Amino acid sequence: MTETKRLISLDVMRGLTVAAMIVVNYPGSELFSYAPLNHSKWNGLSPTDLIAPIFLFVVGVSIAFAYTKRLEMGASKTDMYKKIVVRSIKIYLVGLILNLLPDFNFADLRYTGTLPRIALVFLFCAILFLNTNWKKQAWIGFFILLAYWLAMLFIPTPGYDKPMLEPGMNLAAWIDTKFLPGTMWQKTWDPEGILSTFPSFVSGISGMVVGRLLLGKLEKKDKVIYLMIGGFVSIILGYLWNLHFPCNENIWSSSFVLITSGVAALFLGSLFYIIDILGITRFTEGGLIFGANAITVYFLADIWALFFYELKMGGASLNEHFVTFFSGYGPSPQFWSMIYAVLFVMVNFIPALVLYRKRIFIKL
Repeated sequence: MTETKRLISLDVMRGLTVAAMIVVNYPGSELFSYAPLNHSKWNGLSPTDLIAPIFLFVVGVSIAFAYTKRLEMGASKTDMYKKIVVRSIKIYLVGLILNLLPDFNFADLRYTGTLPRIALVFLFCAILFLNTNWKKQAWIGFFILLAYWLAMLFIPTPGYDKPMLEPGMNLAAWIDTKFLPGTMWQKTWDPEGILSTFPSFVSGISGMVVGRLLLGKLEKKDKVIYLMIGGFVSIILGYLWNLHFPCNENIWSSSFVLITSGVAALFLGSLFYIIDILGITRFTEGGLIFGANAITVYFLADIWALFFYELKMGGASLNEHFVTFFSGYGPSPQFWSMIYAVLFVMVNFIPALVLYRKRIFIKL
């Protein structure tokens, strides 16, 4: 039987990723933010661009651990399919609710976003995992990235008579314009649109492949070596592909998938070595607390934001008052914008801590 003991390092990685999401999503001021805390405007890779693909990678690893155990216990695939579909729908609907905040304007509803993409990746990857081995998953992931590259660089964008990779003028944007209902994030294109969702599946697949490695019979130190080598190789291949198909989070380019999956493997490998092998857990509790109810914390952050970012007092919101006031007493507005974001993370830590201590784990 495969070893399926829970990985503390994976839970910590999930929690740290959610905390990072909150930091970059909720600065004290969008006008004043350090460059590493902003997404790349188009081609390129900032630390912030790593967060979403790392979370999808964690989703993939979690699928490998959860469903390997259930398969070995003889669970019915039919029952698992039902639970997978129901969970995906719940995550997707929660994402739509967040998109409707604060005024619930259904006319301008955005049907895509972070949680809807997580829901779709989970649905695809979980079903794939139940029906294939890790080698088939790796090949499927490779062919998805290859097909996406060929489509984006060799199929002429309608209306331009040649392949385009510019914002709002590429094949993915054209498909979104024609077939994506509702409002798009960037009006003429959406970073979580239809076509770019396919390579995002591979971010989850890469996690599933890593999950199978961690569940294997190799010695723990050998697993770390494979993770590190695999991560470096993925980054190098991604960089080489980037020379022809630029690394770009907005269209989730094939090179972006390889580079970010490589970084995720290195991140998990480091945590696995420090926490699960060396047993150094002194500073892991914060990550564990956030990770135990990751999507719940993400949802609550949007609810808290109604008061910390939307509610006006004296003509300005609390975050605007904070940055304006403290900027007059020292460091730059960027510094105070970051401090406010960190304080907001701490606010969200409170309900996460209460849930964790009461052993309440909300699974959508």
